[in-house]
Amino acid sequence: MAGMSAPVSLPVGNLPSGEPVEVHDLVGRGLSVAVSTYGARIVGFRMPDRGGDVVDVVLGFDDLDGYLGDCEYHGATVGRFANRIAAGRFVLDGAEHRVPANEGPNALHGGPQGFDRQLWTAEPTGVEHPSVRLRRRSPDGEMGFPGELDLSVTFTVEGDDLVIDYEAVTDRATVVNLTQHAYFNLAGGGTAEDHVLQVAASGYLPIGPDLLPLGPVEPVEGTPFDLRTAVRVGDRIRRAHPQVVRARGIDHTYVLDGEMLDGEMLDGETGVGVRRAARLEHPGSGRVLEVWTDQPGLQVYTGNMLDATTVGRGGVMYRQGDAVCLEPQHFPDSPNRPDYPSTVLRPGQTYRSREVLRTGVTEAAPG
Repeated sequence: MAGMSAPVSLPVGNLPSGEPVEVHDLVGRGLSVAVSTYGARIVGFRMPDRGGDVVDVVLGFDDLDGYLGDCEYHGATVGRFANRIAAGRFVLDGAEHRVPANEGPNALHGGPQGFDRQLWTAEPTGVEHPSVRLRRRSPDGEMGFPGELDLSVTFTVEGDDLVIDYEAVTDRATVVNLTQHAYFNLAGGGTAEDHVLQVAASGYLPIGPDLLPLGPVEPVEGTPFDLRTAVRVGDRIRRAHPQVVRARGIDHTYVLDGEMLDGEMLDGETGVGVRRAARLEHPGSGRVLEVWTDQPGLQVYTGNMLDATTVGRGGVMYRQGDAVCLEPQHFPDSPNRPDYPSTVLRPGQTYRSREVLRTGVTEAAPG
């Protein structure tokens, strides 16, 4: 297939069931991305700094066993419902559905056997850019969700961009909320507190003790959550604000502004229906990552639960603040919140969403 290389050596292997796991390496102009069929995961994201030094900027593991034991969703496509559902319960068309709890009493990222723990099937896409489409069929009742869901996630490297396209159809009314859960550290190691982050959102959703939204959107103005201008991550996650203390950092949904940031759109088909949601920069290396999306929200998570008990790539212990996750999605607990944008998908409808991760570098500051 044009543009696709053979699977790379790690983290391939067999699941306990004996089913083989593949990794597909997608090589662009300066960016190369490795995608695993286990959990439809990004297991490598290699980009250069301003001097041309290429490093992997996502946290991960050296082998398949690391991903099999992963409880933190490293690089995973999460669903059927990303984020949290209160008490693992929701009512749809008068029928109650229950998702097994895996975070206290609540269901997180689709339950204990969500899409992150499933084997997907890779197929050629026939496009001119390096690309792989991963498919799976989620049966009716999987993790308590109604309806048989046929879905695909397509990863395409276009020059210095990674374009992620999600698509799904169902044979019965259900709820769908998909996102990518890569942990980014643009330095390639150490802390991410020296990264600079900007998010195009004037509102956010405050959370309760269970990390579920308390209710209506509140303004970011006057709070540590105001990221409308670029700020150093560490300057915000060490603030003694009640919401920061509650989350041990930032683990909140930002309600993206309707206007495009700076009025910009991406060129060509990539830019259809997406706006720039966030910009992450590591000043030391010059590496920059922009997130573009068509979703109403962006979950910003500063790796608050990384507690040095996870040994990652190269034998490094991952610690709080070592990475930033930028997850475009609908709002948490939407199936129980009629005032939030709907996540219901019905027969005859097609769920489509696009996420673009655009990479680049900045010049060194003068002096």
